[in-house]
Amino acid sequence: MKGIREALERGLRATVEPVVAALTRWRVHPNILSTAGFVVTCSSGFFFHEHHVRTAGALILLGGVFDLFDGTVARRTGLASAFGAFYDSTLDRLSEIIVYLGLLSLYNDYRLALGDVGMIYAVMLAMAGSVMISYTRARAEGLGIPCTVGLMQRAERVILIGTAALAFGERGQGLVLKGVIILLAVLTNFTSLQRIVWVWRYTRHHEVTGGEPGASN
Repeated sequence: MKGIREALERGLRATVEPVVAALTRWRVHPNILSTAGFVVTCSSGFFFHEHHVRTAGALILLGGVFDLFDGTVARRTGLASAFGAFYDSTLDRLSEIIVYLGLLSLYNDYRLALGDVGMIYAVMLAMAGSVMISYTRARAEGLGIPCTVGLMQRAERVILIGTAALAFGERGQGLVLKGVIILLAVLTNFTSLQRIVWVWRYTRHHEVTGGEPGASN
């Protein structure tokens, strides 16, 4: 999965390079790009709610492209900042939660069969796992522990949900999208477990300070 993600990212970066170069030349502030990406991604939640699944998928993928814009432009213009990194990460988490809320609305529809109640739980598990992936990394790095391991990171989640929604929509009762959500429900939580094990192993061989219980808020 990592190799596929990196190959796709390289190809996408080459494709959007003229846009990135223009944004750099115009010195567009990276926080503006982060905000634009946030708005685009959040709008997909509304389209999931309206059962415009393909439109929602396209917006998720477009919002993911902004992740390439803001970081690259920040570095090239010298406008990178600690707040900018915090702001971008925070908006990423919020927008992902809103996408999942849109998916909850998609399946929490009185017109749907009762069997789709199971998908509500799958979406909730996928959302919880996605948040925990980010939390475990943030908490580990707050202790000075590098923690980028794991199977289902943000780029993979964006590609899977966005592509499934855009390419298949609700065709065949939305079977492909449902399969992707169930896969995410399993693999996001597995990735969180991977990171917990990684930190445990790291702390067995390295001295780490600042690990007082209750210091996670």
